Amino acid sequence: MDLKTFLFTDDGSIPNHPDYPALLYRGVFDDPSGMQETFAHNEWTNSWVNGVFDYHHYHSNTHEVLGVLNGEATLQLGGTNGDLVRVSAGDVLVLPAGTGHRRIETSADFQVVGAYPDGRDYDTLTGKTEERPENVKRIEQVEKPTYDPVFGTTGPLHEAWTKEETI
Repeated sequence: MDLKTFLFTDDGSIPNHPDYPALLYRGVFDDPSGMQETFAHNEWTNSWVNGVFDYHHYHSNTHEVLGVLNGEATLQLGGTNGDLVRVSAGDVLVLPAGTGHRRIETSADFQVVGAYPDGRDYDTLTGKTEERPENVKRIEQVEKPTYDPVFGTTGPLHEAWTKEETI
């Protein structure tokens, strides 16, 4: 597995997460058909199968995992100044609360499975001024998940998602 991390700052529209980077696990599934079951086993549920919206959006009340089941796509992470990321079947994106994401282009067969730690319900926000400051505060309060959606009690999420404690 190849791991990529992306840490984005608040761009004034899309807040992103102040502490946790987005994680891309490249090629972590040889057989993507088992993603949804793996996520559920690691307590990332409330899952769905579909695509990714073509407009910038984020979730203020939960983290999200996106596993690429079929095809490939270019996604933009982090808002209008964020990074373009190419994903393909077998890749997994772990997006901390607040991380902007949108679809730029996809193959005709592109499909992802999305899920949330502990089956949390999710909001869908688009960076409108009236979404602040309450949702920015909410993002900071979303707790680190107990389990990595792919590796459970081990894995990159546990290593990369640490907050520095201030005394």
